[in-house]
Amino acid sequence: MVVQSKHFLNTAPSLVLDSLEGLCAINTHLALDPTHRVVYLADQDRSKVALLCGGGSGHEPSHSGFVGKGALTAAVCGNVFASPSAGQVRRGIDLIDNQKGTIIVVKNYTGDVLNFGLAKEEYAARNPEKSDRVKFVIVGDDVAVGRTQGSIVGRRGLAGVCLVYKIAGALAQTGASVDEVYDVAQYVSSRLGTIGVGLDHCHVPGTAVPDTHLGTNELEIGLGIHNESGHRRISPVPPLNELIPTLLEMITSTTDKERSFVPFKNDGTDRVVLLVNNLGGLSELELGGVVAEVRRALDKSGIKIMRLLSGSFMTSLNMPGFSITMLLLPAANDTGTPSTDLILSLLDDSTDTPGWKWSSRSIPKPPSVFSSLPAITHAKAWSTSLKAPDVNQFNSAVERACRALIAAEPEITRMDSIAGDGDCGLTLKGGATAVLEALNNNSIAGNDVLGSVITISRIAEDAMGGTSGALYSIFFSALAQALAKSSSQTASQEVWCTALEAALARLYTYTRARPPSRTLVDPLAAFIGALPSGLATAVKAAGEAAEGTKDMEAKAGRSAYVDSTKLKAERVADPGAWGVKVVVEALAQSL
Repeated sequence: MVVQSKHFLNTAPSLVLDSLEGLCAINTHLALDPTHRVVYLADQDRSKVALLCGGGSGHEPSHSGFVGKGALTAAVCGNVFASPSAGQVRRGIDLIDNQKGTIIVVKNYTGDVLNFGLAKEEYAARNPEKSDRVKFVIVGDDVAVGRTQGSIVGRRGLAGVCLVYKIAGALAQTGASVDEVYDVAQYVSSRLGTIGVGLDHCHVPGTAVPDTHLGTNELEIGLGIHNESGHRRISPVPPLNELIPTLLEMITSTTDKERSFVPFKNDGTDRVVLLVNNLGGLSELELGGVVAEVRRALDKSGIKIMRLLSGSFMTSLNMPGFSITMLLLPAANDTGTPSTDLILSLLDDSTDTPGWKWSSRSIPKPPSVFSSLPAITHAKAWSTSLKAPDVNQFNSAVERACRALIAAEPEITRMDSIAGDGDCGLTLKGGATAVLEALNNNSIAGNDVLGSVITISRIAEDAMGGTSGALYSIFFSALAQALAKSSSQTASQEVWCTALEAALARLYTYTRARPPSRTLVDPLAAFIGALPSGLATAVKAAGEAAEGTKDMEAKAGRSAYVDSTKLKAERVADPGAWGVKVVVEALAQSL
């Protein structure tokens, strides 16, 4: 795969500060020290414990996006994927100096631990009377790196640290002591497990474009948030219902001697907070599918989700991937630990931090049950009995057309990626696949031409969708109406000609496209207009019309929004028109 390496910025060196200025412009309760790149609460309550975090930039909304009441008091921001200096951190500590104490929370990376640790020690040396009121929490929640490999450096810090921010920050907001906040933060940190997976690595602005990291059908489990290589690669990319159980096992296993970091019991009593995190480049559509599959897998394993969070919490620039974090809540018989009710209430407490995502603040409900209304049945409403002259030939022609469309999907998709939105090939393939299924179960058959056309209309509506689905559904619905008016019992060429002309006229009442328009109407109208002269003539006319769209300025359809000079330079045909060409040419081979 080619890493997406283009970015919107002034210069790579100015990007971090520009971004922080934008963050503070949107969120007026935040202030910025531009010299040290520290984002902090403008109106801090200095009678309460403060929380400081930070690290390299490129993980937004972490860390600056979690500054707000009930979360972080300040965040110190380094360059992309680079720890801030100890001097920057010292400035952050000074900005949030208070009467009660400060908790410094860092992810377990060498640079962060050293620089934040140095700043803490220097602060304590300069303020000996406050030395016992500055606490240090290191969060390492990664489960990809095994105990042997990470025996010295420990587990990396990933998205789990965001739960520490929120829970500890909410507790500090209640007025708790620095020791109380520290103890809860340490406990939460010790109960976290996170595993990430990506389709490729990310690109750091200002750096050379890297060589391809992963194959087009390969993913990586356990990759780090700074482009570090992962635990292992898998090819081909498995479906989610195979991938997710593998990932969850790495968090919940108690038999893996290299892992088993979190004390799950796996006996049906485990309760968790689940965080599904977008690593930066995953679509919301895919992320929703990931959430659904993780929930199904946990339900199946007997692990109860007490809270469910999803969105971008800890990203890695534009990395196309996600991570799963679980916070194992205390068991009912655990002693000397924060209670589950306390942890959940702190997680639920409101906050004005811009990075925290909305949640229902409740246990997820069971998956929605489909409506109990009875299914709508469509009784046969036509009295006309219309058969194909040759039933087997009709069925063979429909099958050939469908298989031709499926085979043409890559080429039609290529055309639409230039001339439209890239979905035409898959839309037509989806319709063709559904028609084949209907043909196999006899819902489409040559001994009932009218019923077959109605079935195709419904398939176009349900299986295709979008503009193409609506156009095809309208056309075939109108075709069915016209066929129903025929007095003949055989679908002869004359019957088809009359019905097709009527269907096209009806379609024209719903679209302004008229030939030549660089749409599917061009070959469709050409075919129908020439059909009285014979099938071969009609197919030739349709093919020429589709070919003609290569040099035509779009007047309607998807291509009307695309630069016409680009279309003419590429000489790409209209994808919808090409689909009609494929269908009629395949039909003709069997008739």
